[in-house]
Amino acid sequence: AAVFLNEGVVADVFQPGRYELTTQNMPTMTTLRGWKYGFNSPFKADVYFVNLRQFVNQKWGTKNPIMLRDPEFGPIRLRAFGNFSFQVKDVTVFMKQLVATTPVFTVEDITEQLRNIAVSRGMDAIAESKIPALDLASNYDEVSALIQQKIGVDFDELGLSLTKFLIENISFPEEVEKALDKRSSMGVVGNLGAYAQFQAANSMEKAAENPSSGGIVGAGFGAGLGAGMVGQMGNVFQQNSFDGNNPTGTGSAAAASSAGAVGPPPLPKAVAYYLAVKGKQEGPFDSEQLRALIKEGTMTLATLVWKEGLENWIEAEKVVELKDLFSQNPPPIPGV
Repeated sequence: AAVFLNEGVVADVFQPGRYELTTQNMPTMTTLRGWKYGFNSPFKADVYFVNLRQFVNQKWGTKNPIMLRDPEFGPIRLRAFGNFSFQVKDVTVFMKQLVATTPVFTVEDITEQLRNIAVSRGMDAIAESKIPALDLASNYDEVSALIQQKIGVDFDELGLSLTKFLIENISFPEEVEKALDKRSSMGVVGNLGAYAQFQAANSMEKAAENPSSGGIVGAGFGAGLGAGMVGQMGNVFQQNSFDGNNPTGTGSAAAASSAGAVGPPPLPKAVAYYLAVKGKQEGPFDSEQLRALIKEGTMTLATLVWKEGLENWIEAEKVVELKDLFSQNPPPIPGV
C-alpha cells in the first residue's frame, strides 16, 4: 500500500494496484493543498510504501522462568517459547501509532515490542486457563488459541493482525523437573513401603557397581533410610502381635511406664536382620530364620545385611554373631 503524508498527516492511502494520480482520485490531498493555493498550485507530499504481506516465524520466548500457581503443585516456575506471524491490517493506524515520519521502518523495529506483548499476555492466558502444569504439553493448541485471542487486541491497537501464534515448548527448570521425576517414581511404586524397597534396591544396585569406592557410604544411607521405613512398619505389627510372655499385647512402652513396680525387667529384644537378596530387601529375620536361610543357600557370607544401629549395609561375614551362625553348620560331606 502507498501512503501519502502531507506535513506529517496521513492524506491518502492507496491499496496495491496501478494509479494515475489526479485531483479526482486524491480528494483529501487536493483539499489540503487547494485552500492554501487557490486550487491552482501543484503540491508535494511524502509517500510511504507499506508491505502488506505476512511476516512469519517471528520468535518469542521467556527470558527467565515465569512463576505461576498450579492447582496441583502450588507455586511453580516454567519457561515457554514459540513463534508467531503478523501483517499490517490498518495502514492508517499503523502509520500513526508506529511509523509517524520515520524514513525507514523495518520488522526489526517492532518485533521486540511484539515479543514482550506475547510473553506478558501469554503467561497471563496460561494462568487464567487453569490447566494443570503436567497437562500443558497435551493442550498446546488450546493454550495457543487462548493467547492469540488475548494478545490480538494489542496488535489491533497498532494496526496489525496476529495471523498465527504457536507454542513450541513449555518446560520447567532442571531442579523442578527432578522433583517431578521423583514424585512420578513414588506414584508408580504406589505406597510408602514399596517406595522404601524401591529406594533400597536402587542404592544397593549403585553400591554393587562400585563396592570398593567411598560412594557406598552415600548409597548405604539411602538403603538404610528405606529399610528403616519398612522396619518401623514391621515394629508396629510386632508390638501388636500376641506374645505368651505379654498376653495383654502391650509393648515395651507399657513395661517402661511400670518400671517403678516390683518385678523382673523386660526380656531383651531379639535382634532382627534385613537381607539384600537379588536386589530386593527381605526381612526382618531372627537368628533361627537366618540359620534356615543359610542351610538352604539363600544367605551366604557375601550377602549384604542390615540391622538397627548399623549405618550401612555390610557383608554377613563382617558381623560376628552372623559369622558364628555359618560355623554352626556341618561342613560338606567329602566326595559328595
